[in-house]
Amino acid sequence: MDELNKINVLYLSYDGMTDPLGQSQVLPYLFGLTKKGYNFHIISFEKQQRFSQFKEHIQQLCDENNVVWHPLKYSQKSPLVTTVYDVTAMKRKAIKLQKEFNFQIIHCRSYISALVGVYMKKRFHTKFVFDMRGFWADERVDGGLWDLKNPIYNIVYNYFKRKELVYFKESDYTISLTYNGKREIESWKEFGNNTPKIQVIPCCVDLDLFNPDKVDSNEVLILKRQLEIDPTQKVIGYVGSIGTWYMLSEMLDYFKVYLTKNEKSIFLFVTGEKPQNIIEEAKHKGISENNIRVTSCLHKQVPTYISLFSESIFFIRPTFSKKASSPTKQGEIMAMGIPLVCNSGVGDTDEVVLKYKAGGVINDFDSESYKTVLENQLDFNKEEMQNGAREFYSLENGIQKYLEVYQSILTN
Repeated sequence: MDELNKINVLYLSYDGMTDPLGQSQVLPYLFGLTKKGYNFHIISFEKQQRFSQFKEHIQQLCDENNVVWHPLKYSQKSPLVTTVYDVTAMKRKAIKLQKEFNFQIIHCRSYISALVGVYMKKRFHTKFVFDMRGFWADERVDGGLWDLKNPIYNIVYNYFKRKELVYFKESDYTISLTYNGKREIESWKEFGNNTPKIQVIPCCVDLDLFNPDKVDSNEVLILKRQLEIDPTQKVIGYVGSIGTWYMLSEMLDYFKVYLTKNEKSIFLFVTGEKPQNIIEEAKHKGISENNIRVTSCLHKQVPTYISLFSESIFFIRPTFSKKASSPTKQGEIMAMGIPLVCNSGVGDTDEVVLKYKAGGVINDFDSESYKTVLENQLDFNKEEMQNGAREFYSLENGIQKYLEVYQSILTN
């Protein structure tokens, strides 16, 4: 498609492109879609520290891929005031750019930016893609960020639950990270026979980066020496932040049971969390500090660290909002061919693990459940698992699904 016939798309994100998720779960898709005949402009909100650190890198990537980036400053006021202020700034910028570039599609990442997307559709008759990323208002409650006993948060929660229905009804297409989330939305009686059009696109992975054949075996040996891991020791590994959702206490309980079978094993955390927080929690469980390693690395180094794992683990709180959650780490681990242990009740995670023989699924967080998984061994087939990563999580498939969404709404 020549430049004159390319479709102009405005991508709105309240997350920053300098944030880790902006770099892994926004830009790769948009760069792929530019090659399919689309011109992208991005409005995003950048936290000052990360913006100062990564601005030039992100700008260079955008320039190289013909994407126009319009970073706005994330304000540091109180949360509710910040949101109102920033939405106003996003809307003002979007209107200005619309008059100049005549966008045909407004693609909105999550709920805050969708406030502007609905406005743009009504005022300028653009197509509106609601890339929901999860049940955002419920995540705030389930994660303890909004206490509904507080009347202000109660009002805000109900406001966004009403807006949520508007987003689904007004969107020309909704993007869900999971089939579980899609089924949940389609069951809502508010839609009657007019359920929204929903495409499922999980958090995808760059299979070229997460390729075990490209990991340098010498680097693996060097890492083991640096981390004081003996080549004969088994390593359970965790990748990523822990934060609100990941169940550190329960994962350590699993490891404690694992130690009864493999007493010299190591639990390796590749994370930006403070090491002492993890070590203190382990000590509280009666796990020796000698069995714990905590380190961090750049994203491009993650495949090498995953190569150290005998198996990987992540437990996520199985709340209502997590029906729509797609852990980025799952595709990365599966692509590397490392068996994983996870819990049920989170997005499509357990279904994918079982379908592609990728490891074990915990249904209850207790010693008996952990023993059952360990004694029955993991249902693991490396070839099937890696095929699953290609089928379910490949970046190329994600780009193709977005392309199909765009083509569909432009022809209707």
